[in-house]
Amino acid sequence: MLSERYRVDELIGRGGMASVYRGQDLTLGRQVAIKILKRELADDSAFRTRFRLEAQSASRMSHPAIVRVYDAGEDSETDGDGTTHQVPYIVMELVEGTLLKDIVSDGGVPVSDAIRYVDGILEALAYSHRAGVVHRDIKPGNVMVTAAGQVKVMDFGIARAVSDSSSTVAETTAIIGTAAYLSPEQAKGEPVDARADLYSAGIVLYELLTGRQPFRGESPVAVAYQHVSETPLPPSELVDAIPRSVDAVALRALAKDPFQRYQDAASFRQALDATLDGHAPTKKQVGALASELYGANPRQAAETARSLRQLTADTTMRRTQAGPPAAWIWAGVAVLAVVLISVLIWVMTSRPGGAIPQNSRVVDDVVEMSWDRASEKLAAQDLQAKRVDQSDNQVAEGNVIRTEPIGGTIVAPGQTITVYVSTGQQRSAVPSLVGLSSTQAEAALKAAGLQLGAVTTRSNPDLAPGIVISADQTAGGQVSVGTRVNLTVASGKVALVNLVGYTVDAATRELSSESLKLTPKVVEDPSCPATSGTRIVAGQSLPPGDVPIHSTVELRVCSGT
Repeated sequence: MLSERYRVDELIGRGGMASVYRGQDLTLGRQVAIKILKRELADDSAFRTRFRLEAQSASRMSHPAIVRVYDAGEDSETDGDGTTHQVPYIVMELVEGTLLKDIVSDGGVPVSDAIRYVDGILEALAYSHRAGVVHRDIKPGNVMVTAAGQVKVMDFGIARAVSDSSSTVAETTAIIGTAAYLSPEQAKGEPVDARADLYSAGIVLYELLTGRQPFRGESPVAVAYQHVSETPLPPSELVDAIPRSVDAVALRALAKDPFQRYQDAASFRQALDATLDGHAPTKKQVGALASELYGANPRQAAETARSLRQLTADTTMRRTQAGPPAAWIWAGVAVLAVVLISVLIWVMTSRPGGAIPQNSRVVDDVVEMSWDRASEKLAAQDLQAKRVDQSDNQVAEGNVIRTEPIGGTIVAPGQTITVYVSTGQQRSAVPSLVGLSSTQAEAALKAAGLQLGAVTTRSNPDLAPGIVISADQTAGGQVSVGTRVNLTVASGKVALVNLVGYTVDAATRELSSESLKLTPKVVEDPSCPATSGTRIVAGQSLPPGDVPIHSTVELRVCSGT
């Protein structure tokens, strides 16, 4: 038991700073998660003070993408030798789900999932930064994903409590548990702001895409050095399926200079959303961006790294002498010269004459010409053009995608040439999604050739958790196949205010309002004296904050003498 209120049950997680237990709040009758700090931290009185203040600051934040902090306090524990020491703890919302670090432990995830997870992290950071709270320790181990796909970020403020109570950067890093997600300014021990969180979110995006962090080393110091001075490879250099539009976002997020990064979480989210519109920068543009941000040639770095990987992986070659004999070198040069001369002679003698025989035609290259122009050119060659319509995202509607046989092929007069003509980008009707569960909505989108985009939760007193309230595309509207549709779904909860001090009538009206639709229940409490005249609410069964829809809230009213 902690503070004669919280029962500590089984262990559900352990980290570098604390252990987390499933617990029960016996006063309010709800399950909670209880984080108990390790003894080496608990023995530091300065840390305990900072930890309590930061936990109180975090407890004021209420957002669907943030794990709620309900309470923070201290208890004491006596060892077998009679020594008493403090036990700082925090009480948090119990979230059923999977840590993001477990999701990414088997390698990278699909690009759409990576963007969705990071979008959820940025949604939480946008809220916390507006509240003046910088997380300082964004990493997959501090992010939960619920069964419904909701991203929840935890441990706000704790990293600041650690860093402000630690004497050195190395000590802070050891306590936090990893240097892999530190921003360059954190690695150098400089003051940090919200942009440090965005850098760490960029590291998480990189890891989700590629299955590895951009900087790895044998020690935390080596990794910290790379954060400060090394250029990361674009993610597409590691995974071919990653679009270069995502490369540009990741490189911008990982800029060494905070002023070259995204300046707020909203800008980062907008850039991620923009990667879904199908427009991708060229490899040259990505390289120019990397040069601007890191002052190095990313192509040369990539080629060097690739060559080193190939040489490292090749275990079949063994050098048996310092170098080849000079005779071998000259013999090799002679053989190469003979081969080149032979090829040149073959090319010269086998080259066809300039004139095409009367009974042959060379198919003109009509790719990207209009159908009318292409059919005219082929007809002028005594060739029959057969039109086949086909959707294509790159070639304009009405223009030729390709021909069979291809341009330059020699054919007989009168042969049929199949001409594939673009009908433009393939389109699909947006299905009706409102009222479906998030799982049903995702299945309906997939059946229509569309993708599930960002999922945002919102309070609705009438809808169960995960039910779609709205979509950013109109049902029945025609959109391009592959378009991501963002959904707003019900959280299954409403925000209850503190009703203590309200009159019973006012509290009842508030609970029964259209925005809450909760059930009030007045409970007489003879243990405290009744107020004269107007009846006042002295307590409520559910604490202020998010509560399940259709809940019954007991209003305690003093009725004693």
